[in-house]
Amino acid sequence: MLFDMSEKKSVQGDPAKPLMVARVQLEDAAALELDYTVPDRLRDRVSVGTRVMVPLQRQRIAAVVLELLDHSSHGFRLKEIADLKGRGDPVFTPTLLKLARWAADYYVCPVQQVLRAMLPKAVRARPESFVTDSHLTLVKTPSADEIEKLRAKAPMQARILDELAAAGGTAALSQLRRDLPKASSYLPALLKKGWITRAEVRIERDPFDREEFLPTQPLDLTEEQTTCLAPVISAVENPIQSRPMLLHGVTGSGKTEVYLQAIARVLERGQTALVLVPEISLTPQTIERFKARFSERKERIAVLHSHLSDGERHDEWFKVHERRADVVIGARSAIFAPLENLGLIIVDEEHEPSYKQEESPRYHARDLAVVRARLENCAVLLGSATPSLESFHNATTGKYELLRMTRRTDGKSMPLIRIVDLRLERRKGGNSPDTRILSERLRTAVLARLEKKEQTILFLNRRGYNTSLSCMACGHVCECQDCAVPMTLHKTDDRLVCHICGSRRVPPRKCPSCGDPGIRFAGFGTERVEQVLRQAFPQARIARVDTDTMQRKNQLRDTLRDFRSQKLDMLIGTQMIAKGLDFPNVTLVGVLNADLALNLPDFRSAERTFQLLTQVAGRAGRGEVKGEVFVQTFAPHSPAVQFARHGDFEGFAQQELEQRKVFHYPPDTHVILVMARSKNAAMAEFTLQSIATKLRAVIGDDVRMGEPLPSPLAKAHGQFRFQLMLRSCAVRVLARKIHRIVDGMTFPQEVIVTWDVDALNLM
Repeated sequence: MLFDMSEKKSVQGDPAKPLMVARVQLEDAAALELDYTVPDRLRDRVSVGTRVMVPLQRQRIAAVVLELLDHSSHGFRLKEIADLKGRGDPVFTPTLLKLARWAADYYVCPVQQVLRAMLPKAVRARPESFVTDSHLTLVKTPSADEIEKLRAKAPMQARILDELAAAGGTAALSQLRRDLPKASSYLPALLKKGWITRAEVRIERDPFDREEFLPTQPLDLTEEQTTCLAPVISAVENPIQSRPMLLHGVTGSGKTEVYLQAIARVLERGQTALVLVPEISLTPQTIERFKARFSERKERIAVLHSHLSDGERHDEWFKVHERRADVVIGARSAIFAPLENLGLIIVDEEHEPSYKQEESPRYHARDLAVVRARLENCAVLLGSATPSLESFHNATTGKYELLRMTRRTDGKSMPLIRIVDLRLERRKGGNSPDTRILSERLRTAVLARLEKKEQTILFLNRRGYNTSLSCMACGHVCECQDCAVPMTLHKTDDRLVCHICGSRRVPPRKCPSCGDPGIRFAGFGTERVEQVLRQAFPQARIARVDTDTMQRKNQLRDTLRDFRSQKLDMLIGTQMIAKGLDFPNVTLVGVLNADLALNLPDFRSAERTFQLLTQVAGRAGRGEVKGEVFVQTFAPHSPAVQFARHGDFEGFAQQELEQRKVFHYPPDTHVILVMARSKNAAMAEFTLQSIATKLRAVIGDDVRMGEPLPSPLAKAHGQFRFQLMLRSCAVRVLARKIHRIVDGMTFPQEVIVTWDVDALNLM
């Protein structure tokens, strides 16, 4: 039991010894904040942010200290904290705890879930799983006579001393064993004679330990870069008087150089910096640029993202925690890096939806960056060539400061964008699958680049070989049994794969419904495109970049380096290659199907299409040769396509913002998506209808609420999905009302209810 009910006493204890009460959040039990006394033996070691072990019923479970008090409101004797978890030093700074409470309140989730998200799994599960190695040091150099006698009597001991001397007096035992496999057996004698000492040293699992980075110097800034850098440095030096900044710079305008020089100023002031990138694919290039620029302190740059091994994430996190890192680079979870004395937070490609977490807690790293900057009293800079309409709206209304860079560096021109109408191509080339994939105009352009030894990027945001399998006789489509989506053929494995749940099965040779053998594959993905390219251009060196091919650790980094060094002629890939990458020899970019995002049932579909086309096009012409972009589409007159063709972000934004305002969509309002999912469709629908009834009783006229309906993706992972959309300008007020509803309702055990504040995925 938590409380001792047999004896009702004041918790104030002995007046001569002031009571110390720790209010803790249990790590494995949602919404439970409990009080425990701190025993005398731990008083000097327990502080806010410390992980502890506490007794609960008959178990000991982990908890985080949220507050230290001198009394408790409970009238019963409190149990004591049992022990510390790990080393006992605080793993959460006071600011991070404030951020956790803010996120829990705003995103309608328990504080416990946010705290779990703040700590990498490797740190949470094994907080002290460091790797160590013995370091041997030569402390007494034998005389010539001694070494000769030793060589005669104990030649292996003499060889160990020789190796240490050759290594400068100190060497790791693991290194010594590579040359002398039996070295460990002879160490006790040398230690006893006092000739060497042995000490255990922590070995850092650095993901870039064996990488060489050639130092670079700051570049001369253009007039626009200088104009944009000045307010960033001013905000670093006077954060109280600054607003969040949005750097809207066209692709190739040199935003990264602005980041680097701003961070250099932060480091000069003795502060730290946090850099967020949206895609794992951008991390290697970003790290390379930062470590090359800050080569004298490259060991003080830490990396945090999901493609690291557990050991590497563990060590990189502790590198930050122990204040041995000045700069942290990472994906969305890096927003929780335990950096102190922050001077600047940078969110690169701030428009990217990958900054939004799709599981609870459903936070948006960009928005948390703005909140953390306010809590840390530091500057925050959001950068993008295609800002999200939410951020652009904040900038144009004065909430953010807008910085513009409208020209590429060194006078480089923007690429020429050509629209290929696939309807006309189909009429000219018939229904040939190859024509649907690669138009004649694009095929000719690729061949010209190969002849000139220039490089090409082809983009298609769809994996696999064929995207559906259907029967021509009865119309049956092979769908996943657990998800309401057609399965995709992956020809390399000869399997149908569901891209939602990952289930796999052998493709049928005849229709499972009517038995007709005329079953037919349709659509195409990157695997099919790769095959077409290899047949069309047998002399070309081609690599495919998607999650199917980039399985091995560092494979993506190595592929991109091969492309940069021109060992490859073409890249075909998904959005992993669509943004942020800088390859000067790329003069041609092809978008094979611009309509994939445009046709989704989502009010953001036009915005995402515009962003994707602009970002992909921006990979071309970043060197001395003008770039060219071919966009293949069945909707050439779509505003998103046409505005992207002319590079007119502000024209697109003005039109889209006007439409959003008419229909009360963000940024005019905030969206909260309520979803109920269950293997029992009726139970999920009934639960959501009950929630809707409760909501109608508490929301005001300022909230627009739809009806409970099946989700566009009606079934996933074997669960039926129903959703309800709320739109409100006062989202914080609405979130508090939802909190009260959540606290007062009990949902059926087989139904999972989620609340997604500022939802980006409406599927």
